Amino acid sequence: MAEPTNGSQIPETKYITLVSRDGFEFVVPREATKISPAITGMLDPLNNFKEAQTARCTFEEINGIVLEKVAEYFQYWYRNKDQEDVADLEIPPEICLEVLMAADFLGLT
Repeated sequence: MAEPTNGSQIPETKYITLVSRDGFEFVVPREATKISPAITGMLDPLNNFKEAQTARCTFEEINGIVLEKVAEYFQYWYRNKDQEDVADLEIPPEICLEVLMAADFLGLT
């Protein structure tokens, strides 16, 4: 169910759909995407981006395999953000460079 944003007419959904360049879609909680300044900016209704209206962020630079790992990281981060001594998220070596480039693009640290 959508809820109004701070004084905006655009409803704020609970979930965001991330779309890869090859058409794969990943639905993640909006709260989990807030770690990314890039996505946060895309979803800010004050910026007037279509992503804020549709709750869909398309990444023409990121393929489905990499975006799947990014979506997994968002949920991993959200589940564990208040925890200490959390195990590392496993990333297959063959996609490490692409995941690193996607993380840089999205402003993840």
